[in-house]
Amino acid sequence: MSRIQQTFSRLQSQNRQALIPFITAGDPHPRVTVDVMHALVAGGADILELGVPFSDPMADGPVIQRASERALLHGVSLRNVLGMVAEFRQKNTDTPVVLMGYANPMEAMGYDVFSKAAVQAGVDGVLTVDLPPEEAKERVAVLKAHGIDPIFLLAPTTHASRIKAVAELASGYVYYVSLKGVTGSANLDIADVTEKLSVLKEYLTIPIGVGFGISDAAAAKAVAAVADAVVIGSRLVKEAEAGEEGLADRLTDFLTGIRAAMDTARV
Repeated sequence: MSRIQQTFSRLQSQNRQALIPFITAGDPHPRVTVDVMHALVAGGADILELGVPFSDPMADGPVIQRASERALLHGVSLRNVLGMVAEFRQKNTDTPVVLMGYANPMEAMGYDVFSKAAVQAGVDGVLTVDLPPEEAKERVAVLKAHGIDPIFLLAPTTHASRIKAVAELASGYVYYVSLKGVTGSANLDIADVTEKLSVLKEYLTIPIGVGFGISDAAAAKAVAAVADAVVIGSRLVKEAEAGEEGLADRLTDFLTGIRAAMDTARV
């Protein structure tokens, strides 16, 4: 059983939902990323999503785009990100780490080379935004052969045939994009999310996390009432944009409030 599976199994036995924060590796500076990862765990994170900086993102809104630009200015590469995960693992061997990004850096490294390096660093899952299930079978096979969970995105507009395709390939969890738009968008509709999740659960047997549009404790609590995991990204990246001074403490404090709200969702 992978670290991701173990985490969800433990939380399900406690009737709790996973809190999955996202940050961009190397933002606002590479020297703070590992400390920030530990700070997120201290605030209640169950799984960490670590963004791999990329120059031409498609799903990311302006906040996360700027984070990638700041990280790239410091020369942060995929290999640097793997180094950050390895450093994180020196003190934390339990919290799953998922790399979230785009196919190009992994294609350039080669999936077999990447997968071996990722496992050695301590990566548990990979979410590739621009890799549709129709084109993913060979790549997924390489990831799974190395014990890495391939994680896929599903959207409000995803049709049944693609949901089935994702169900056949995905492991760990599935990331449901709660609204039409890019990261950092507003107008989260809980009723619509609830309805869509009921449809997804007809096809999926693995946990479903919900992200996009979740920026405060009230939204996190509402999502936690219906989903297996809550993913928060742009709100945290805004803190990084404010500067590295006191960043770790700010993120710990913010997540502590989110975690407390989530833990009252199904009482």
